[in-house]
Amino acid sequence: MAMMRSRFSGCGLRGAAAGALAAVWLAVATPAHAIFSDDEARRAILDLRARLEAQRQTLETLRQALEAAERQLQELRAGGDAARRGTLDVVNQIEALRRELAELRGQQERLARDVADVQRQQRDTLAAFDERLRALEPIKVSVEGVEFTARPDEKAAFEAAMAALRASEFARAAQAYASFLARYPDSGYAPLALYWRGNALYAARDCAAAIQSYQQLLEQFPKHPRAPEAMLAVASCQLELKDVKAARATWQALVARYPDTEAAATARDRLARLR
Repeated sequence: MAMMRSRFSGCGLRGAAAGALAAVWLAVATPAHAIFSDDEARRAILDLRARLEAQRQTLETLRQALEAAERQLQELRAGGDAARRGTLDVVNQIEALRRELAELRGQQERLARDVADVQRQQRDTLAAFDERLRALEPIKVSVEGVEFTARPDEKAAFEAAMAALRASEFARAAQAYASFLARYPDSGYAPLALYWRGNALYAARDCAAAIQSYQQLLEQFPKHPRAPEAMLAVASCQLELKDVKAARATWQALVARYPDTEAAATARDRLARLR
């Protein structure tokens, strides 16, 4: 009877072990390294954690089965000759359980590494996404008393044009401002881009094109702080083109439109010199 109990219990233990291993193979069958999106990574982490917990429970089942087998082995060794004849079978079952338990623990370690890999991948993906988001997120800027929001790339493009102007690379600066205006026509930097483009063209002795840039500023942004200076610059360009009559008319319009500005005061002085 002891022999029959031993073999029956052993079969049950082996069945539990086989079921546990089957559960583990299902748990680790899906690769965890083809995850790219944030949502997929979250789902993968939840799934792997659930599998890890299922595997932990399986390990516990195998551990209990092994303890039961060892207790059974002790009972057989303490029994009579008939009972001891079943000892070898139980010993073999215990060794099989120990091998399966070691294999299962190795699989659990691999599954835990998969969880860590997906979590690391998720952190890297989120960090890269945040970096891209910051590069596109508008920031508040204040330039010459005017506040507005601008994207980082927009700000960088304007500053690159300003750097060319400061380096006295007037043709390159004028082109950079033109490119900026084409790319960011509604930018808060637009009036300044028009003004400084006019200055770059004036410095390059392209007075006709400079006047067009200044006039565009005056038409689109007549209340901008640089508008009076742009109007004064138009008159200077007209003088360069030997059109004194047009320059006089521009100074007069400047005094009438922006009477309390420094540009208007300069225009009055120049009008007085013409008399």
